[in-house]
Amino acid sequence: MVTIASSTHESDLLGLDFTLSVSSPVSSTHEADILGSGPLESAKRVVSSPYDTDLKGLDFLEPVALPLATSNGPVQQNMDRSVRTAAHQFPPSRMDPCSPDFTEPATATLLPRHLLASKAQHGLEDALHASEESEPEFEYIKPTQQQKAMETKKADKQKFETWRIQHAKNVTDEEIRLRGRTVADESLSIRELMRKDQPNKITSPREYQLELFERAKQQNTIAVLDTGSGKTLIAVLLLRHILDQELEDRAAGKKHRIAFFLVDSVTLVFQQFEFLKANLDQPIQCFCGEMGTDHWAKEIWLKQLKQNMIIICTAEILHQCLNRSFISMDQINLLIFDEAHHAKKNHPYARIIKDHYITVDDQSKRPRVFGMTASPVDVRSDFGRSAKELEVMLHCHIATTADLALLRTSVSRPIENVAEYEQLQYPYSTRLGQEMESRYGHMETLAKIFKSTKLAASELGEWCADQLWLFAMAEKEALKVERKIEKAFTNDRSGKPVEVLDAELNDLREAQTFVKEWIIAEPAIDIPSLSSKVLTLRQYLGLIYERPTDARCIVFVDQRYTARLLGHLFARIGSPHLKSGILIGTRPGDPGDVKVSFRQQMMTLHRFKKGDLNCLFATSVAEEGLDIPDCNLVIRFDLYSTLIQYIQSRGRARHAASKYIHMIENGNRKHIQAVRDVREGEAVMRQFCESLPADRLLQGNDADLDTALIKEKNFRTFIDPVSGAKITYASSLVVLGHFVSYLDDGSSPPNFIVTAEHGQYTCEVVLPENSPVHSAKGRPSAKKAIAKRSAAFEACVLLRQGGHLDEHLVSTHHKHLPAMRNAHLALSMNKSSSYDMEIKPRIWQDSRGSIPDALYMTILELEEPEQLGRPSQPIALLTRTLMPQLPGVLLHLQSNRTSNLLFTSLQDQFCIAKEQLSKLNAFTLRIYKDVFNKTFEVNEAAMSYWFAPVVIDFKNDIDKRVPARLIDWPIVNYVHGNQCWTWSIDRPYDELKNRYMVDKWDGSRRFWSIKVLPDLSPQDPVPEDAAPSRYMNTIIDYTVSLFSKSRQRAVWRQDQPVIFAHRILHRLNWLDEYTEEENKVKNAYVCPEPLHFSALPASVAAMAYLVPSAISRMESYLIALETCDLLNLQIRPDLALEAITKDSDNTHEHRHEQVHLQRGMGKNYERLEFIGDCFLKMATSISIYCRAPHNDEYEYHVRRMTLICNKNLFETAIAKELYKYIRSEGFSRRNWYPQGIKLLEGKGHKKGEEENHKHQLGDKTIADVCEALIGAALLSYSNNGSMDMAVRAVTAFVSHIDHTASHWADYYKIYNKPTYQLAPATAVQSNLALQIEQKMGYRFKYPRLLMSAFVHPSLPSFGGIPCYQRLEFLGDSLLDMACVNFLFYRHPDRDPQWLTEHKMAMVSNKFLAAVSVKLGFHKHLRFSGQVVEFQNRDYAMELQDAERDSNGARDYWTLTKNPPKCLSDIVESYLGAIFVDSEFDYGQIERFFNEHIRWFFEDMSIYDTFANNHPVTHLHNLLTLSYGCSSYRIMASSIPNAAGTDTDHQVAVVMIHGEVIASGTAASSKSAKVKASEKALETLQGLAPFEFRAKFGCVCTEGEVQKARIGECGAAI
Repeated sequence: MVTIASSTHESDLLGLDFTLSVSSPVSSTHEADILGSGPLESAKRVVSSPYDTDLKGLDFLEPVALPLATSNGPVQQNMDRSVRTAAHQFPPSRMDPCSPDFTEPATATLLPRHLLASKAQHGLEDALHASEESEPEFEYIKPTQQQKAMETKKADKQKFETWRIQHAKNVTDEEIRLRGRTVADESLSIRELMRKDQPNKITSPREYQLELFERAKQQNTIAVLDTGSGKTLIAVLLLRHILDQELEDRAAGKKHRIAFFLVDSVTLVFQQFEFLKANLDQPIQCFCGEMGTDHWAKEIWLKQLKQNMIIICTAEILHQCLNRSFISMDQINLLIFDEAHHAKKNHPYARIIKDHYITVDDQSKRPRVFGMTASPVDVRSDFGRSAKELEVMLHCHIATTADLALLRTSVSRPIENVAEYEQLQYPYSTRLGQEMESRYGHMETLAKIFKSTKLAASELGEWCADQLWLFAMAEKEALKVERKIEKAFTNDRSGKPVEVLDAELNDLREAQTFVKEWIIAEPAIDIPSLSSKVLTLRQYLGLIYERPTDARCIVFVDQRYTARLLGHLFARIGSPHLKSGILIGTRPGDPGDVKVSFRQQMMTLHRFKKGDLNCLFATSVAEEGLDIPDCNLVIRFDLYSTLIQYIQSRGRARHAASKYIHMIENGNRKHIQAVRDVREGEAVMRQFCESLPADRLLQGNDADLDTALIKEKNFRTFIDPVSGAKITYASSLVVLGHFVSYLDDGSSPPNFIVTAEHGQYTCEVVLPENSPVHSAKGRPSAKKAIAKRSAAFEACVLLRQGGHLDEHLVSTHHKHLPAMRNAHLALSMNKSSSYDMEIKPRIWQDSRGSIPDALYMTILELEEPEQLGRPSQPIALLTRTLMPQLPGVLLHLQSNRTSNLLFTSLQDQFCIAKEQLSKLNAFTLRIYKDVFNKTFEVNEAAMSYWFAPVVIDFKNDIDKRVPARLIDWPIVNYVHGNQCWTWSIDRPYDELKNRYMVDKWDGSRRFWSIKVLPDLSPQDPVPEDAAPSRYMNTIIDYTVSLFSKSRQRAVWRQDQPVIFAHRILHRLNWLDEYTEEENKVKNAYVCPEPLHFSALPASVAAMAYLVPSAISRMESYLIALETCDLLNLQIRPDLALEAITKDSDNTHEHRHEQVHLQRGMGKNYERLEFIGDCFLKMATSISIYCRAPHNDEYEYHVRRMTLICNKNLFETAIAKELYKYIRSEGFSRRNWYPQGIKLLEGKGHKKGEEENHKHQLGDKTIADVCEALIGAALLSYSNNGSMDMAVRAVTAFVSHIDHTASHWADYYKIYNKPTYQLAPATAVQSNLALQIEQKMGYRFKYPRLLMSAFVHPSLPSFGGIPCYQRLEFLGDSLLDMACVNFLFYRHPDRDPQWLTEHKMAMVSNKFLAAVSVKLGFHKHLRFSGQVVEFQNRDYAMELQDAERDSNGARDYWTLTKNPPKCLSDIVESYLGAIFVDSEFDYGQIERFFNEHIRWFFEDMSIYDTFANNHPVTHLHNLLTLSYGCSSYRIMASSIPNAAGTDTDHQVAVVMIHGEVIASGTAASSKSAKVKASEKALETLQGLAPFEFRAKFGCVCTEGEVQKARIGECGAAI
């Protein structure tokens, strides 16, 4: 039973006596009662207690009543509701952003497009004119799968746009302001967060504030006032006064001085800055260590001191500035110490006074001092003596208001209560703790955890104790313990064997696994699951937060883990209206603790102020200084240990009628005494302060302070003779740490080794190996801390004497940073522009204008002509110039039937007579007229090329390889002499077979004649299997396409035969696959009289239909080759075309659904760009290394980035006008026709001269094409392994002095061997080379080069040999190339996203470290420090265990922990070394890959999930692989910023089957997509596939998913 110490009346807070009884809890369900705003109308009953007398004297306490724990009353029901933990399953948002009347895209019409325009006209001539003006098209085309996907995509885009517009409309100015307080808070700076809290500007000070201000004007003062009483306001008044004086002094020509407002924590820097800035009109600035002030030079500080009159900073910053003589005490006019009670021992407050203030002999040059505190004493000690020591330390008078009653009326004080809980058990182990103790109780590193969990079991309950074990043994926390064990072993000089360390680490891992597997149930609301102390707290919080409320509460605890556990617990058992958080310090915690950043701390406070949180579990960090809203309730869950903790925590309860509750244990005399002590202590403090005479002299002086400093008489001090900068024992650690931070990257912190001898401690500090001073030994001392400072002091003196510290104690060793390190090298992903586009190759234009007397022949033939389904005859393309040998092109001839169309260019020219050319011209124009319904002018000089039929058996007659004899002249002559083949009634039926027929009035109706059907007549009904047409009554009606009036006038022979024919689909783009509708057989039944019989043989016409696709692809090849000529590159035509092909608006977005996909363009540039990017990285890395073998790795990276960045490639491409040649459009029905001759009839004949063709290209697309051309240059010579052309391509595109090579051999020619490589090898170096030769089979010509590959950065110069970082830079790019080559050729159908993800496994630190251990490289590593050795050995043992237990699995290396990076580094550095030593023989890299890496990746499927941690990738894999869904996409767009800032917000949504299921907003679209994906993953979490299908109506097929995976249909990401 919980009992509460109570009284029957409110008493004076200073402690008037009254009789106190202990009552049982009373029933109350009103929040007003617990907060003190309403009477407690409930009966009390006195409970006798042996401790009644102990409670007497706590007369300042107000009664608190809790409801009786009845089982059937309304109170119990309310309590049950408050603790009930129900899992609320909120369905994901399924909003439809579309308008309900949204219409689907229009369906195709049954009428021919060209007749729709003229259907109102019925004359024969009009209809004929309509057919001449149009290009024939089939009258019904069912949407293809791609068209359906595009329609769906358009619908989704419209839905998203509707959603986005509505979303933007909802973002009003007020919501922007609110968002600025919510979502945007996470991206605001700390200063902005402080500024948003709108610090109040002071209006009229109260009397007591003016009283203390007047006193502070006259003398140094420490103002002692309660928390919340306005001490900072007094500081503001004093600052105004001092600044006014300063302005007068400056006007009088006196030296400029500045005021410092010093605080004890970083949080207070920003808080006080915003308050002072709002109340002062002079320049003011704030600083803290997080701003990098440690590295500021004197010039920066002088500038700040000159520009500002007030500086707010942590005391350590001013202390260091004084130590370094950046500023002197006589330049300061005012020192304000916030929370002045900290000024003791070695606190920066005290050091500023001890080291610098009292050393100014002329007291007129000392600044005024003003301190602020709620209590001058923060420890349990004699108050008078402690107060006097503080006054002596700060050279101040302690002062408070003379009228205490006035203070009480100005500052609200809470009603104080005591809440008593039942006695706790002594600290004990839970079942989990007992098991842990029996197994791992011998581990010293777990001793603190054992102690903490026992205390937690007693204070909080068994559930919390077990949770603490979980926290302490989590992965990250276990690593902390591991590092602690290793460090202790390293510093131990007793000579313990390594096996001891291994055993302890093994025990730790076993302990971690044991705890992880322990099952912890949900907390029960009873003892022992929860302690009586926690149950009492739960009752209080349950009553306050049983309904929605604005009440705020802080629960103070001692330990950080207590705050975390309570926050974790009440998230489960708290009321639904309790929104709890934790507020703890930022210092690193013990195992089981949670790491909190300063920013997280500020965000928690910010959310508490806004009301997003209403209850904080806080440590002492919430007691002092922080600006925390007035609270209704403050609970001391753990009692205070000092008076100031009590006063400051009580000061948080400043809300009207607030409560302050002391939680004490029933019968605990220490608790009762603690409450009594703070009450008595506060009374003593008040009495002391009030009794001080206003005109008294300062009780302390310099002599007294000298006495206080007598303990430091043996501490040496170094004062720089030039600047006066000072090194003391206290400052030496900071100075030394600052110096080490300036050494090169990879330097470890100073290592302090303390030894004990004869009762004293001696310390030696060991600095990193790259330090000019390696070690220093301090003087013996009785304390370890002093011994460490002594060693640091000696090291600092040595550094200053050696010139390694300047006169201001700043390191003279500055890192060299490359000049281009901050250059803007990126391109916008979304920026695009309009550029000219070449649609015809120059070869046609260059050759036109004359009538040729000789021609070249290129034969167009099907590799498998039978796939066409009907007889065909090759066609020759006759040109004025020799055509290059071009690759064939794959044509889709029928459903699932394809054949390559081959281009055979004959090298021999043949003569052509004028008459022959005229016939060929007629033949060519007849093809355009009969097959494509285009009539061109007769102008042989303007023709780009001609067509000619080729004899069918040309391959069988070697004599006919003479070009002129390959032309089928009889056909040419017949076509030249006949406009058509004429039918008559007396024609034999056999002559009607295999004819090419065209409707005279509708050019879109064309037929292949198959045979005559003698059993049918013109008036017979149309057979059922005939293709649909406008007129279907009789066969003659079916044949004639005239309109009704013309049909009535027409007369046809009734005795003419009926021909069975196939309706020709007017398909021009044979590069694309057949659609479902196109696959249907088009049977037709026609009569010959109304039809036009072409003079072209059917076999020639059949081949002519393939000409548009052939010409289109041929011209693309020629443009691609012109691109190569532009760059002076010789690249295979197919690869050149692939490199410049952009087949959609977002080709670069792998795995995204392609926007405006151009079908039939062939392969796009994305795979070539992938391998080209890798070669570009390797080539530039080699070149940079060759030109500057002595530069550091950072310089290499910066120089390489300036070469390979997209911006550089883009600028080079623009200068060369590469954009003209990029193919961004697929097959065009208009553009394949020849230019130069005039179109007389046919669609488009009325158009004038064509304007320049434009296309839209993104900046990144142009840069990507550059990389793709590099890849094409590389692959063009893959058969012989030559990389010369790729090297030349890199030079062409980087256009930089750092890469001028045109052949691979040029790299070695420009390589200047460094001195260290050429120097004679020592025996050690030669031995290493011998060992590597025996192991790797390669003999190094330069052993010192090999040694460099194994020198760790901790030994940056090992006998004149540099560390491995330079070679690692080189080897990294070489290994990348080898891995990419393997993946590229082994997986030819995989997209770059897949290749990139799987390459990650091959080049990961984890895998390369495994290779390093397998090859024994780690044994040869030279390093400084034992930690590296232990880490390497530990990882090696773990890897070997994993391999042994793997049963031959090739991915065993993935099961280990993350290895030390140096292990993977030395694999790359070895590759760099062997490459250089072999005179840049890339074959050595390939040999290494094949022998030591390839085996692991023969089956890449086992690494499919290696890179599945990215939210977008994870979402893609979840939807496609787990749910089988392909109808989803992620889209992003900008939203104008209604707040008026410069940048727009980016919003992204995840849509599944047209529904928005998640959205995310961020500054960039990439981040917005990540946020949206994360929310979508949360929404989909736990859904089984059948649930997903039911939820979203998903009916995607497995085939569609497979297509989505390989990028054919794709899903939008």
